[in-house]
Amino acid sequence: MLWKLSHPMLTDAHCRAAKAKDKLYRINDARGLYLEVKPNGVRAWRYRFKLCGKASWFALGDYPDLSLANAREKCDEARKLVRQGINPVQNRQLTKIKREMDASNTFETIAQEWLALKSWEPVTKSRRLGMLRRVVFPSIGKLPVRTITSAHVLDILNKTVKRGAPSVAAEAKRTMSGVFELAVATLRADTDPVWPVRKALPPNKTQHKAALTSGQVGNLLNAFESHGGHFQTQMAFRLMWLTLTRANESVQARWDEFDLTNGLWKIPKERMKARREHLLPLPRQAVSILTTMQPITGQSTYVFPNRDDRHKPMSDAAFRQALKKLGWATIYSPHGTRTTGSTRLKEALQ
Repeated sequence: MLWKLSHPMLTDAHCRAAKAKDKLYRINDARGLYLEVKPNGVRAWRYRFKLCGKASWFALGDYPDLSLANAREKCDEARKLVRQGINPVQNRQLTKIKREMDASNTFETIAQEWLALKSWEPVTKSRRLGMLRRVVFPSIGKLPVRTITSAHVLDILNKTVKRGAPSVAAEAKRTMSGVFELAVATLRADTDPVWPVRKALPPNKTQHKAALTSGQVGNLLNAFESHGGHFQTQMAFRLMWLTLTRANESVQARWDEFDLTNGLWKIPKERMKARREHLLPLPRQAVSILTTMQPITGQSTYVFPNRDDRHKPMSDAAFRQALKKLGWATIYSPHGTRTTGSTRLKEALQ
């Protein structure tokens, strides 16, 4: 039942004085706001509105937790929605669903989805995930993707550059943008916050190392073999040089790719940068390396398995670590192997 007081609006004293009765009753304030008093003594604010010819009630909160003044403010907000043709009850439900969806759609969750969609080799995905865990997730991994701003992104990039890792910052920027593109495409974010700050950092200029001379190649291979490092790393490094393959192609080599009888290496397109199958004739020295490795790792999928998990290939980071220890890191990078090979072979053919 509705009880309209003779005074135009309620006061806090009226609200405090409202006592429970045998049946629920409501006291009118103004403009559709009522204080509902239940038989158990609970007093709650309700807004009565009419939309599409149908009257409904909208719960605002309990008194005294929600004061009279605050109840009027909430009632005004609900009234504005009704004027726009929006049902405040349904709007609250949709807002709750959206909030729950936002809470579950964190940057880390969507980043994992983004990685799963990539047709990369497992080792490449693992490497990219490692970068995210080190550089990006500590700052925004647990945040709902919709709440992340350009300021968050710029802070991550600036910190990474200040640590002396501009190439990592560039990779983080590309990766974050890819994750946000997926979030926008699946209606879990409105914009890509990387876009406004995409040019905030100076372009990362890769310093390409000069091709090694023939003498330097010999010195490098001798140094690598004699430094006492892990035997498997030495063999993988030498195979890379003998075949002039990319570092990742060598360390991820699988036994089922080789025909040692005919001296052939068939690298599947999935592992090639150009995504084309590559048939590579093997020099006898490369066959010798593989023959040496066969009794050691022949039961594994990979010629050079990871020491901690033999179901995975070794990482080419082992090359970089050894080169740093030998003092060659500033002179040569494994990425430059093919450049050196191409340069020296062209010279020999002239």
